[in-house]
Amino acid sequence: MITSELERLVEAIQKEKKISRDTVVEIIEQAMVAAARKKHGEDLDIESHYNDELGEVEMIRYREVVDVVDDQEKQISLEEAVTHDPSFQVGDSVGIILDVHDLGRIAAQIAKQVIVQKLRDAEREQTFNEFKDRKGELIAGIVRRFEKGNVIVDLNRAEAILPRKEQVQTETYRPGDRVQAYVLDITRATRQPQVVLSRTHPGLLQKLFENEVPEIYEGIVHIEACAREPGHRAKIAVSSSDSDVDPVGACVGLKGSRVQAVVAELRGEAIDIIPWHPDPARFVVYAIAPAHVSRVYIDEATHTMELIVPDDQLAKAIGRRGQNVRLAAQLTGWKIDIFSEQRHAEMLQNAVNELSRIEALDEELVDVLVRNGFQSAKEVADAEVADIASILEVSDEDAQLVIDEADELVGRMIMEEAANRRRGSDRSAE
Repeated sequence: MITSELERLVEAIQKEKKISRDTVVEIIEQAMVAAARKKHGEDLDIESHYNDELGEVEMIRYREVVDVVDDQEKQISLEEAVTHDPSFQVGDSVGIILDVHDLGRIAAQIAKQVIVQKLRDAEREQTFNEFKDRKGELIAGIVRRFEKGNVIVDLNRAEAILPRKEQVQTETYRPGDRVQAYVLDITRATRQPQVVLSRTHPGLLQKLFENEVPEIYEGIVHIEACAREPGHRAKIAVSSSDSDVDPVGACVGLKGSRVQAVVAELRGEAIDIIPWHPDPARFVVYAIAPAHVSRVYIDEATHTMELIVPDDQLAKAIGRRGQNVRLAAQLTGWKIDIFSEQRHAEMLQNAVNELSRIEALDEELVDVLVRNGFQSAKEVADAEVADIASILEVSDEDAQLVIDEADELVGRMIMEEAANRRRGSDRSAE
């Protein structure tokens, strides 16, 4: 097997594993060295060379020429060396050909094990090199099997893994199904597929639109942001570098053909396409669609926007189980609070009533604070003197007085609340 069948083995491995001939030959040479060292000694200086003409591996063991031999395994006397070649001198290396047929059964088994392991290593390295530049791309494969909830996908030249956490909960797979996925990572894993796929990553949505919308591929339409709740709903914000190209219309396509192709690939995931805008407030208003927004209040310090919507738009703005507002927040990067007009009016009146208890404030100053986002005495008490002075257009001393009185009011309100709780407990006991 070691010699007569070797050339056929090289060719078979080359074709089956798609590994270069040079790599296969190198693996076999390394395996034969390992086998020879198992037979003759691990520390020996042994080389192997594959002879293409004979289809055989030639093994050569080297020993150093010395005057006095201290180690029979690694050294040879000058007297013996010159019997092979009179030109040998002390310090030279004498190469002696080993008979590969004499390796024995155990050594041959070692050679087989080394070949198997080295081939696996070569396959992994080949897979890594082939896919290392494809991270972030879209790739298609065939579902082959399932391992502990993970889906193993055949990419033709390699296997990929679609981990359980990267699968959409509403999707199911069967062996033989074609699946398109986003290349999440390429690893040098040793015991599992190296190509890691995702069906939940926002990049999948972006790449699908890139495939369906020529204007995105050509760089005319840009995907500015993307948010998903995989399997349920997604929002995508788009802009155009050409004023004559409507980015939303380009992504929707004629009679919705382009967006429907993406929806079909995502197995029914609803997709909202909205125009991107550089003004954060307008962008958030677009993002909360299909609900209409009456007013927007921005708090830069907390990166929060408060949206006021008509009473009949509140449920639509929030969405089923809060889905619409969550996606809008993910898409824009802002924290979003939504209130109906009725609720907002109640909150404003409560704020006016509470701030009016600060003796240093008259009705006009209370209104100024409320319009600047202050809704409670505690917020005033926690504010900076410079901020209150600037908003109310008063001196620092007067601003400090307002803050001190607000702090006293907070203390009184805490005591009032505690007293109310005690009275409630007493009535319950009766």
